[in-house]
Amino acid sequence: MSPKPGMMKIGLHGKFFENKYCGFIQQIFDSLHQHAIEIYVSDEFNQVIANTIVSTGQVDIFYRGQDISTFDYMLSIGGDGTFLDTITYIRHYQIPILGINTGRLGFLASTTQDSFAEAIEQLFQQNIQYENRTLIHLDCKPDIFNGLNFGLNEFAILKKDTSSMIVVHTYIDDDYLNSYWADGLIVATPTGSSGYSLSCGGPFILPNSHNFVITPISPHNLNVRPMVVDDNSIIKLKVEGRSENFLASLDSRSKTIDAQMQLTLRKENFTVKIVKFNNLTFFDTLRQKLHWGLDNRNWTNNN
Repeated sequence: MSPKPGMMKIGLHGKFFENKYCGFIQQIFDSLHQHAIEIYVSDEFNQVIANTIVSTGQVDIFYRGQDISTFDYMLSIGGDGTFLDTITYIRHYQIPILGINTGRLGFLASTTQDSFAEAIEQLFQQNIQYENRTLIHLDCKPDIFNGLNFGLNEFAILKKDTSSMIVVHTYIDDDYLNSYWADGLIVATPTGSSGYSLSCGGPFILPNSHNFVITPISPHNLNVRPMVVDDNSIIKLKVEGRSENFLASLDSRSKTIDAQMQLTLRKENFTVKIVKFNNLTFFDTLRQKLHWGLDNRNWTNNN
C-alpha cells in the first residue's frame, strides 16, 4: 500500500496513560512532525493530552463515526484495550493500525518505546507488511451497540444479577448444537482465542485459520468442551435463566439485554489491517508475550 496523493495523514488514538509516558508521547508527536506528516488526534485522546505536559503542535481532531477514509495509517497508543477501541473509529475503512504499547502485555499493541523510532521510519518508507484479521459481527434487535456491532476479539454472553447459572441454547446454521449450562458463553475470533477464551480453556487459533471458537465459561457439564467452527457459520444464541437480565459483551463494550433477545453471530464483511515489522510471526509473539513453551531446555537448544 502506498500513501494517498499529497501529504501523509496519520490518525492517533489513545486513552489514559501514566505520567511516566509523557516523554514518550511527546517523542511520537515530534517524530511525526519531523516527517511532515499531517496529524489527526481523536477527540478522546485530545482530552487526555490536554491534562498533561505533552505539546501536540498543529493537529486536527477527528470523532468516532466521522469519515476518515483519507487517513493512511492509524496509531493506537496504549494497551490492547486501546487497540480494540481504535477499531471503533476505523470501522469499515480498513486503515492499517500500528499498535504502540504503553500498557502491560501489548499482544496487539506490540511496538515498544525502544522500537518506535525504527517503526516510524519503516512506516514512512513503506517497508512494512500487513496482517488482515477477521472480525465477528452481532445481529440483534434492537441494535444494542449503536452500530458498533463488530469485534476483533470476541462476543460473550454472561450471567449478571444472580449467582445461578444461565442456559445458552446454541445453533449453528440453524442446526441445534447444545444448551450450555454455564456462567456464560464466548464466541471468539482467531485473534480473540488468545484472550478471554484462552483463560476459559479454549485453544489458540492461528490468525489466518478462518475459524471461530465457542467456549463455555465454567460449564456445569464436564463433557462440554470448546468447539472450533468454520467462520462462515451463522451462530444463533438464545439465553434463559432465573434472572431476566444478562450481560452481552463485544470486545470492551458491554450492554444489558433481556431473555427475549435472539443473538446472531457471523463473520464481519470487512477485516482489520494490522501493521507488521521485521517479519515477526504469531509464534514469535506467543513466545515473547505469553512465554509460550517457556523452558530452559528449549532456550538452550534453540538459541
